Formats: sequence, structure tokens, C-alpha cells
Amino acid sequence: LPMPEDRNDDSARRRQRLYEMNREAGKFFHRQLFSPEGADGWNYITGRQLTEHTIRHFGIGYAVNDYHKLHYYMRNLGFSEDELVEGSLLVRNNNRVYDKFVNRVMFPIFDTRGNIIAYGGRALDPNAPAKYLNSSETYVFQKRDNLFALNYAKNSKADYFILCEGYMDVISMHQAGIDTAVCACGTALTPDQVKLISQYAEEVILSYDSDEAGQKATLRSLE
Repeated sequence: LPMPEDRNDDSARRRQRLYEMNREAGKFFHRQLFSPEGADGWNYITGRQLTEHTIRHFGIGYAVNDYHKLHYYMRNLGFSEDELVEGSLLVRNNNRVYDKFVNRVMFPIFDTRGNIIAYGGRALDPNAPAKYLNSSETYVFQKRDNLFALNYAKNSKADYFILCEGYMDVISMHQAGIDTAVCACGTALTPDQVKLISQYAEEVILSYDSDEAGQKATLRSLE
């Protein structure tokens, strides 16, 4: 029997609505990647040597260079602007509402039950203000206690995790057969994430970038 996640019905409905919203957005981004409009995203992803199987396995998508593409699509599905802003798919600024993710390769972030709870978007424009843009925290997503690809890594037969620096690092490792790779979602490693890892693994191998920022992140994570 399906068990309710919350005793509070309003809370459960709100949570379920966010799951549905993110699932529909994920399918939309994924289809866009395989469409003619997604050529830039496709070229970037395949240029990083990811196979079509890996792309589909991780549900990778593309947000086209249009500030209302997702906006209008989700509205047609019956989601309100307030819901989409709350879910961090839209941004409201001076009474204007528009897509949060534009011209970015989209990496869905799943919880351990397989629900999409957030997104990480990799900019294709070299002049974009942020190379990576992550969903803001929502009712179903808190950066401090989630790990990218944990939904896959937790099923590994290995008793260790490899902690990487970014989404592409994790995905590339999984493609190479290293199915225990995970990474923090746009934040430094937190005690909550360490506690989460300890439920599934007895050992952690830190595999951050070898540049100065990566070395500092490694030292911070060791604590």
C-alpha cells in the first residue's frame, strides 16, 4: 500500500504538486535536448563524450534560449505562476515572470525515491553570469541534505562512495562503470550530507579537481 509522506494533508498535497511539476519540467527539458532547438545542448553533451544511453539514464535535458518556453508550456498543463515560482522553475522580478533556466544543459536532481526535486543548469553562453545555476531551495529540496546521483549510487554493491566536485564528473564516472560517484548540489560538503552518506557507505574517496579551489574543498571536506 502507498504510505502517506505527511500526516498533514495540505503539506502532502504541496509536496506532491512540486514532484509533479518537476517531473513534467524534466520531461520537457529532455525532449528539448533531442529536438532541433536543442542542437547547442546536444553538441555540448556529446562533445563531453556522453553516450545517448547515459543521457537518457540521467534524464539530462536542455533549456532553450527563450525566457518563456517552459513558462507557457507549464501554464498549459495547469500549473500557476505562483506554483512555478515556488518550485524555482520561474523567477518573478518587478511583476515580470520568466524562466529561471535559459540556454543551459539541465541536470535533474533526484531524491532517493526517484522524484525530481531540483535542477542544476550548465550555461552554454561563456558570458553568462554563472557557469552553473541551481534551483533555489524549495519545500522538497534543501541543498545541505541532498546529493546528486545518490539515487543511483545507493544501489551499488560497493561499500564506498566517490565524492566528486560536479555533475559532469559524477555522470562520466557512472558511464565508465564507477557507480558510486556522487557530488554535493552546488554547496560545500555539509554534516547532513556526511550523515546521509554514512547510511550507504563505509568509506568515502574524495575526488575533487586538482586546482587550488579543488584542493581547498578537499581540505574543508576532510573535517
